[in-house]
Amino acid sequence: MPGVTEERGPARAPTGTKDILWPDSWRFESLVERFREVVEQAGYGLLQSPVFEYASVFRRGIGEETDVVGKEMYEFADRDGQTLALRPEGTASVVRAFVQHHPLVPWKAWYMAPMLRHERPQAARLRQHHQLGIEALGVADADLDVEVIWVAHRFLTGLGLARFDLHVGSMGDDVCRPGYVEALRAYLFEHRSELCDEHGAQLPKNPMRVFDCKRPECRAVTEHAPHLLDRLCGPCTDHFARVRQGLEALGIRVLLDPRLVRGFDYYTRTTFEFASLAIEAAQNAICGGGRYDRLVEMLGGDPTPGIGFGMGIERVLVACDAEGVFPVRPPALDAFVVDVTGGDAARGLTAELREAGLRADRAFDERSMKAQMKLADRSGATLALIVGPAEARAGTVVVRPLRTGGEQESIERSSVVETVKKLAEPR
Repeated sequence: MPGVTEERGPARAPTGTKDILWPDSWRFESLVERFREVVEQAGYGLLQSPVFEYASVFRRGIGEETDVVGKEMYEFADRDGQTLALRPEGTASVVRAFVQHHPLVPWKAWYMAPMLRHERPQAARLRQHHQLGIEALGVADADLDVEVIWVAHRFLTGLGLARFDLHVGSMGDDVCRPGYVEALRAYLFEHRSELCDEHGAQLPKNPMRVFDCKRPECRAVTEHAPHLLDRLCGPCTDHFARVRQGLEALGIRVLLDPRLVRGFDYYTRTTFEFASLAIEAAQNAICGGGRYDRLVEMLGGDPTPGIGFGMGIERVLVACDAEGVFPVRPPALDAFVVDVTGGDAARGLTAELREAGLRADRAFDERSMKAQMKLADRSGATLALIVGPAEARAGTVVVRPLRTGGEQESIERSSVVETVKKLAEPR
C-alpha cells in the first residue's frame, strides 16, 4: 500500500511503545494496586472503558484546536465507515460513560488505562503510555476539589516521593474567563513578533494555550501577561479561596501558579499539577488535573460539575527511581521441584503446593539433575524439592535450601506442604 512501511527482519514493537517484562511488570502492578487501595478508601470505584471511542467524543470534549486532537490523536475509519479514535486521555471517556449510563451522583470512578498519542517519544512519555486517574461528577463543592488533590498527594507521598511541588491555579468560568481571554489576546497581539513561530504567526482560538508553550520566547512574553487569577469573578474567587484554605488545613503545601491553565478546553476553575523536582527534564509533571463543570454538557448530557486527575505510571516510576523509593521486589518462588524420575512427581508436587497457596515451579523435557538444579537456582526459589529414583521408591523428598545455606533434609512425601510453609520466606 502507498505510504506504508513494511517491517522486515525480526519483529519488533512499534516506535514509541515498550514491552513491560518481568520483574518490571510486577512493580507496575504493585503501583496500580497501591493506587487502588488509596482511591477505594476514598469511595472511588473502578471503571473500564473501551480503548477506542467515536472521534467526536474527543473532538467535542478536548477541543478541535488542541495539539492532542489536531496533531497527536490516532484517528481512523473502521470497516463500517465509522470515524474512531484511540483514547489519547482519560477524562473524556469517563464522562462519555457517565452521559451514556446515567449513574447516580455523586459518581466517583477510577481507572487504569493505556493512552495513545502520536507524539515525539521521550523519557517516560511514549506513544502508548499508561495512566491512573480518578473522576468525581455531580458535586460543585470546592471541598471535593480538596479531596481529589489530597488523594493524589496521599498516593504520591505513600510511594515515598518527597521532591515535588504542587502547583494550583484557577481558570475561572464562563462569567469571568471570556473578558480575560480578550485582554490576553490583545496583549499577545501587541507582542506577536516576540512569540515563537507557531504562536506568533496566528494566535490560537484559545490564546491561554500560549502559557503551555515551553519555548523561551513565549515564556518571556507571558511572564508579563495579564493573569486570570487577578480577574476572577466573585464566585470563582470564593471557590478558589476555599480550595486553598482546605489544602492548608490538611497540611499540603501549595505553590500559587497563575500560568497553570492546562491544555484542554473542558477545564474550569481549579487546576493543579504535581511537578517532580527529581526529574531533570522540561516535562516533569507526574500528575495533573482540575475541574471541568462544562464537559458533561459538551458531550450531550445535562449540566453536571466534575473534577479529576490523571497521572502517567511510567513517569511516576521514573520519579521514584530518581528519588530511590518504591523498590518493589517480586515475590520469590517458595519451591522448585527437581524430578529426575520422569516428571510424574514434579507434576503432582507443583499442583499440591500451588493449591496450598504456595509459589512453585518445575523443569520440563526430562532434563538432567544438573540442568534442573541450575534452573532452580536461577528461578530464585527458596527451596529445591528433589525427587530421584531412591526418593521415589521410599516415598520421600529431599528439601535443599537454596538461599540460606542450611542443611538439606529428607522428609516424607506427605509432609512437603507443611515443611515448605515453615521454611519458605515470610510473605
